[in-house]
Amino acid sequence: MTEFETFVCETLSKKLGENIVVIDMRTVSPFTDSFILTTARNVRHAASLADETEREVLKHGGQVRKKEGAEGSTWILLDLYETVVHIFTEEARMQYRLENLWADRPSERYTEPGE
Repeated sequence: MTEFETFVCETLSKKLGENIVVIDMRTVSPFTDSFILTTARNVRHAASLADETEREVLKHGGQVRKKEGAEGSTWILLDLYETVVHIFTEEARMQYRLENLWADRPSERYTEPGE
């Protein structure tokens, strides 16, 4: 996991994002190095996770290319250039199953230091 990916995962974890997974996309995607997936408890929590991640990335000198998913969305996407963050409600994550779609890619589950 890169330093930037760890930073994004820590930010999501601090806001109580659940089941955080990083999928390596370097050899299959021309537009990003990784996907980071996390589960939010509800749509308000998803919006909060997206807002906080965007704020922290910008505060630390990163850039946000695009944010997809309106207020009340069950799936919010943050394109951070080298990393694309997917924030799902539990139902949406089960419905879209991105982890299954990219099951052949190396992935790593984020755990807080000391866990």
